[in-house]
Amino acid sequence: QVQLVESGGGLVQAGGSLRLSCAASGSIFRFNVMGWYRQAPGKQRELVATITSGGFTNCVDSVKGRFTISRDNANRMVYLQMNSLKPEDTAVYYCTLSQSSISYWGQGTQVTVSS
Repeated sequence: QVQLVESGGGLVQAGGSLRLSCAASGSIFRFNVMGWYRQAPGKQRELVATITSGGFTNCVDSVKGRFTISRDNANRMVYLQMNSLKPEDTAVYYCTLSQSSISYWGQGTQVTVSS
């Protein structure tokens, strides 16, 4: 089993920054993919960014140049640095870890961007 706990969400004005953190614990394999998804009210959950255990990253076009995903394998952490935030970034952000065809999810952290 894998447990994921997110932190760092909150309320910020447009143009501001937030850094989300996710702590992973449990039976974590050497090779895995961690990432962030988000779900806005009334919308489907969408991928924001992913990072492999080797450090390869991918992110959705709408956040390129503004969000940066990173990870600390030694401490089992993944981060999402969010800059130049927009009201449309408002959502619940979920941390995820995928290994051996199984995906685990955190409980989510709310990010609210005011205009």
